[in-house]
Amino acid sequence: MSELPVVVVGAGPVGLAAAAELVERGLTPLVLERGEHAGAAVAQWHHVRLFSRWAELVDPAARRLLELRGWTHPAEDEYPTGAEWAQLYLRPLADALGEQVRFGAEVVGVARRGRDRVVDDGRDTEPLTVHVRTAAGEERITAQALVDASGTWGAPNPLGGDGLPAIGETTAADRIAYQVPDLTDGTVRARYVGRHVVVAGSGHSALTALVAFAELAEQDSSTRITWLLRRGGVGSTFGGGDSDQLPARGALGLRAKAAVDAGHLTVVTGFRTEEIERDAERLVLVSANGQRVSDVDEVVVLTGFRPDLSWLSELRLDLDATLQAPVALAPLIDPNVHSCGTVYPHGVKELAHPEQGVFLAGMKSYGRAPTFLAMTGYEQVRSIAADLAGDRAAAERVELVLPETGVCGGAGVFDEPAQDQAGGCCGAPAEPETLTLSAPSAR
Repeated sequence: MSELPVVVVGAGPVGLAAAAELVERGLTPLVLERGEHAGAAVAQWHHVRLFSRWAELVDPAARRLLELRGWTHPAEDEYPTGAEWAQLYLRPLADALGEQVRFGAEVVGVARRGRDRVVDDGRDTEPLTVHVRTAAGEERITAQALVDASGTWGAPNPLGGDGLPAIGETTAADRIAYQVPDLTDGTVRARYVGRHVVVAGSGHSALTALVAFAELAEQDSSTRITWLLRRGGVGSTFGGGDSDQLPARGALGLRAKAAVDAGHLTVVTGFRTEEIERDAERLVLVSANGQRVSDVDEVVVLTGFRPDLSWLSELRLDLDATLQAPVALAPLIDPNVHSCGTVYPHGVKELAHPEQGVFLAGMKSYGRAPTFLAMTGYEQVRSIAADLAGDRAAAERVELVLPETGVCGGAGVFDEPAQDQAGGCCGAPAEPETLTLSAPSAR
């Protein structure tokens, strides 16, 4: 099967890095992206500035491939926005990979050729069949392996405190946003100025939104901001501050804390939303214990993301029952036990599944766990590419040291899985001078 391609799902940061690593190993990648350009998900949070520097946002193999084409690495100590990351790195990388990247190609299913998940016979010898939907219709691609780097951006968690939409959440969709609003856009800004805005969530995306909304409230006194936390107290929500080894990430927490201390927003803790009521033209949020937040105009829900596993249903995956992450990886990233800084780099050993040649990488590999760094994804796909090329020593070797958050890890740090995806993929978003969204990477 060595002549068959390795299908990579998603032309986001980790998917394109996987392709570059595979090319360098002499393998043939085929990246399938349902969007119309590289970094389609990143483009949706274009206004957010990452809290990782350029030095941490470029995969080493991708850099070598790009430099062969005369590409110049951006200043390593600068922090790009999502738009800059896509324009200066992701799109040139997709161009360098050429026909090995296909756009407008949505993966809708993957199976072992001629066998559903129940059949044992031939499972170790038959290739994979990737079912793809395009504007021209459906097609099947035979592959030797699959790297799913499709991310979680397209599946945000709901406001409901039990993981399902609150009563009335669907019908109130016109008043709810599930990503950090771009308040530099006049139309978007007009939606929130002079209104009572509720921000729900405790991760970096929520902190990013709080900083932006606090600035709006400071400029316009008629704008009211309420911050809803499911946990019983603010606790370690603001992060490690000056102790964070990613300075911009630490600065984000300090800015959010300053906004709270300055009285620009009201904090409501221990609030797990059960219902959204309509009160004339406004909303009322009701918690499971009867608390009420009234006269609400807009809600910004930043409570994390979850993986879409539906199109992988015919594959034998070994996923943790709690996080929906690979079983061997889950104990290392469980937010009920660890802070981000306590997670050590990992590779193919932690990412392998019973289905031979199938790997979840990038933010999707974390399932419902938060705070994923791009450099973590790059190390994952380096290890996966080495394994597929038969270089077990390189696959099992750890070649990354992660920056610590400055927050002491351990049981009790989180009352629940921390909220984020921002994204995809590099941390989590912070508004214009900090932050990294953990959500990028779209199929």
